[in-house]
Order: sequence, then structure tokens, then C-alpha cells
Amino acid sequence: MKSTLRYNFLVSRICIIPQASNVGGVTTFQQKLTIGLARRGVEVSHDLGDMPYEAVLLTSGTRQLLGLWQAKQRGIPIVQRLDGVNWIHRQRRTGWRHFLRAEYGNRLLAFVRARIASRIVYQSEFVRGWWEDWFGAGRVPSVVIHNGVDLQIYSPVGQIANLPYRLLVVEGSLGGGYDLGLEWAVRLAELLTEKHKIPMELMVVGRLSSDLQSAWQNRSRVPILWAGIVPGERIPEIDRSAHLLFSADLNSACPNSVIEALACGLPVVSFSTGALPELVTGDAGRLVPYGGNPWRIDPPDLPGLAAAAAQILQDMPRFRAAARARAVDAFSLGRMVDNYLEALL
Repeated sequence: MKSTLRYNFLVSRICIIPQASNVGGVTTFQQKLTIGLARRGVEVSHDLGDMPYEAVLLTSGTRQLLGLWQAKQRGIPIVQRLDGVNWIHRQRRTGWRHFLRAEYGNRLLAFVRARIASRIVYQSEFVRGWWEDWFGAGRVPSVVIHNGVDLQIYSPVGQIANLPYRLLVVEGSLGGGYDLGLEWAVRLAELLTEKHKIPMELMVVGRLSSDLQSAWQNRSRVPILWAGIVPGERIPEIDRSAHLLFSADLNSACPNSVIEALACGLPVVSFSTGALPELVTGDAGRLVPYGGNPWRIDPPDLPGLAAAAAQILQDMPRFRAAARARAVDAFSLGRMVDNYLEALL
């Protein structure tokens, strides 16, 4: 109670520069943070011209550089939250438009980081190291804050699917070079069915092209359920219906889908890349070595991934309990909001 009163006294209103909606339908970070701030009596604005406010939180790239600079000149803290760096377009053909957007986005974020921000929030230690490796050490203080979820909404209470076992993929988009994650998910389900004799189906949540969907529908040797883009409120129900989440994003920054799955008692299996070793610990799931250089997108060790997935599926109660316990221990919405208020102060 004391910390809430302190926050209400020092911060009554902040400006969050709007973040594009997560196209996968998963509740966005911005929405979650706004809900958490409202519970503490902190009002949120999304317009730099809508003053007064005590701090600005920049959650993604923006062209409002003049407005940010003016706020900075007025002595208002500018806190920049950084995701990973766009990179896959340098390794795979994604089209020149996507290439230019990705490079422009990187440079814009790097400019704000170097010239405007008064403090940086990295989504994971992995992201901090990534930015410092590519763009040098930051000139302002920084902190790592993992994402969080409402543990009352994202909970294990619900009905798990009957056989076959359901492997779930939840991504914002499986295009723009990230379709490899879908290929690995299909191959994983096939290996579990054919080699480990565990009957599987694959459920895919997120945006993907009709051509890609048709191609894999014809090539896959396991059933695929295409959920497409779904409302955010359906994600807990979908997580609870599955037996295993495959995190398909290579070198991920701090995937919400992983944290949401853990909170719902859904174990996670994936390659040990990106921020996943910070998130999936103990028996909350299994991470396996990639088997090559993930930055060059070498062929991964799919048999090793399947063996790890089979271990989880053969001892579901233990792994489901550990997944939930990990989320309760580290990824509550309240903890995330408190950490952001500290950063904004």
C-alpha cells in the first residue's frame, strides 16, 4: 500500500506513445500496462500534446521526434522500451519493402536511444546485450523488465483438449521471413507422432498468408488447426486447451506468448536461443541447443527438440505445475507495473 501511495503522489499521469496492435490478437503490452496503471490510480495519455504528464514511455518506434525533444527540454523523463533488433531480413529474402522498413526501424530506435531517451528499459538481458553489441553501450541508465500477465485471467483453470495431443504455436505473424517457425512446428508434430508414437495435432494462432496455409495443409502429415487472428480474450482458453507450446520465434526478445502459456500452466518447448533461457527455467518446459548457428539460420536439431517435447508429454502434471509456478514467481502484472513505475520515476 505504501508503494502505491508513493507512486500516486509522484506520478499521476504518464504519456505512452501508441504501440501498433499485436496482429496475433494477443493482448498487447500497452493494454496490460494501462490496466495495471489504472489499478494504481495512474492516468494514461497517448498524445504528447495532451499535457500535463510526469513521464513519457516510448514502447515502439515513432516519428514524433520533435515532440519527444520538446518534452525532454521541459525536463520530462523519456523512457524507451526496447524490443529486439530487426535482423532476419538480412538472412532471408523478405522483399525490398520489408528490408527498407526493417532497416529504417532499427535506425530510428537507435537514434532515440542515443540522443533522446533519458532511460532505457530492455525486455530481457538478451535484448540488452543485443543492442549493446550492435549499437554500442548506452549513454543513459538502463534496466531489464520482463513482460508480465494478469495471473487471474491467465490461469490453469479450464479444460485441456482430449487426444490427440495439441501442439500450439502463437505468433503475431508467421510471414516476413518467420515462416521457418511454422515449418519447424509441423516437423516437430510429425516427429512426435511418427518416431515417438505420440498422436499430435498442431494449432496455429497468428497471421499467415493463405498461400502458406494451403501449402502446409497439403504437405503436413499431422492435422493442422488454423485459428488465424483471434481476440486477445481467447488466448487463455486456447492456451489451456493445449498440451505444449512451441515458441517459434528465433532469437526472441521476450515473447508474450511464452509468459502467457506459463501462466496458464502450459509447458514450453523450444530452442535455447534469445531470451528463452531467462523465461523457461526448471521444469516449466524444455529448451534444447539449436544445433547450429541460429543467427545464420542453420538447420536446427529437430530430433533433439522432439525428444525434449516427448519428455514433457510423458509427465504432464509435473511440467504443468512447474510452468504455473514459474509465472507466479516471476511474471505477474503487478510486478511488471511496479518495475515500470520505478523506471518512470
